[in-house]
Amino acid sequence: MNHLKYLLPILLFSSFQLSAQDRIVKTNQDTIACKVKEVLTDEVKYIIPETSNDILFGIDKNDILKIILENGKELSFSHSLYGKETYENQKKHAIKVDFLAPLTGNTTLSYEKLIRPSRSWEVSLGIIGLGVDNDDENPRGAFAKFGMKFIKSPDFYLKGMRYAHVLKGTYVKPEIAFSIYSREYGYDYYYNGYWGNGEDRESNWAAAFNIIVGKQYVFNDIFLLDMYFGLGYGFSKDNDYESYHYGFSGANSDTPLTITAGLKIGILLK
Repeated sequence: MNHLKYLLPILLFSSFQLSAQDRIVKTNQDTIACKVKEVLTDEVKYIIPETSNDILFGIDKNDILKIILENGKELSFSHSLYGKETYENQKKHAIKVDFLAPLTGNTTLSYEKLIRPSRSWEVSLGIIGLGVDNDDENPRGAFAKFGMKFIKSPDFYLKGMRYAHVLKGTYVKPEIAFSIYSREYGYDYYYNGYWGNGEDRESNWAAAFNIIVGKQYVFNDIFLLDMYFGLGYGFSKDNDYESYHYGFSGANSDTPLTITAGLKIGILLK
């Protein structure tokens, strides 16, 4: 009985020591019971008292979800490449204009918003007829596009690596597009023994799903340049004659394939 009298306090003290340890919760949900010694720029160092007080272990901060200290306080961590805190001072919205669109009979404006590092969405609106009328068809209408951008991640990761800018880089963008418009066309007719010329207006609409590949450059967190090219499939109301639908080309009786390309310039906003 005398032995139990001394053993019980020892067990209680050991249990308290174990529960009072710090805990490192890793991103894969594994937990390390330890004593945190140092939190460095890229690494956390700790000891495991049950193993040795002389051996100092280290773990990359990108592998840590949080640290729960023995006093109950928590330290949260985010990945140095993908963490939002890493880019909190960078601008994450952009307004763009398609630089070459007016030469093809329309003016196109786009808005891009970052969702998280390596991911953003973009919507575009084109005003058909607000541009050069190369074929004297007096076009009228509009088109809209919506896509999700997946910005390329590095092929390998080095400690401390980060994006130069969260909206900069090579990307792939699945995109849906819809266009509705009308154009004038001329025709010849014969009436009462005379040939004449007339004009009429025809309407059309077209839709497409495109895969866009592009590269966006950001300069000084103010100005950007976006070059892109895309292919896809589409269809249109009048597919016998029309192959240019302003937002994209193709989707006619010859082929359902569509093609699009452009060069956008823009400014960044907070």
